Amino acid sequence: MIKLSSKVIIAIDGFSSCGKSSFAKLIATQLGYIYLDSGAMYRAVALYAMRHNLIHGSEVDEKGLNNSLGEIELGFNKNQTGFITILNGENVEKEIRGPSVSSSVSAVSKIGQVRQRLVQIQQKMGQNKGIVMDGRDIGTVVFPRAEIKIFMIADTKVRAQRRYEELISKGIDANIEDITRNIEERDFQDTHREISPLMRAEDSLVLDNSYLTFDQQMLWFERILKEKSLVE
Repeated sequence: MIKLSSKVIIAIDGFSSCGKSSFAKLIATQLGYIYLDSGAMYRAVALYAMRHNLIHGSEVDEKGLNNSLGEIELGFNKNQTGFITILNGENVEKEIRGPSVSSSVSAVSKIGQVRQRLVQIQQKMGQNKGIVMDGRDIGTVVFPRAEIKIFMIADTKVRAQRRYEELISKGIDANIEDITRNIEERDFQDTHREISPLMRAEDSLVLDNSYLTFDQQMLWFERILKEKSLVE
């Protein structure tokens, strides 16, 4: 356990399948912090939309989804296997990681009212600090004053292989070519959307973890903490 001199907000941004969530969970565990997965929140909204016939092919019924945002409750729990995403009281962790949700989440996440509502929820969750959150716009939009901002990158082929192994480990059928194509499409959509596009905050620290182990990533993070004089 790493003890800090004061509570902080740690914002981790970056491209999909860069290992942001795994790194954020590890940091949260080491610090005794709360882990918030913003990507899982958007995935849960996408799942809700799919279940309520608000997504047809690649088209989202924006009006219908916007009108339903008040009915969506999101949260996170931790059990023996790790952190889980809760949608209206239901554990949807496995379902939101499947390819059908992956292919729909970008279309949902670019809707202005959806982003506005989730940013409000995220900022409320971070009022007391002591959190680690990862996503696409955490350091630029959600917590622009976060004490630590990290922007993660990794090689596309490495990211696709990681995603493939993650899905297989969860018992979800996967195809490496489909995953690679999905990652490339999401990169383009995330960086070109009109609302809160993926971009690096000027004061963020870049971590290329293409070939780094978790231990090596944590050593890098611990050096950052020491440089910022945050370790007790």
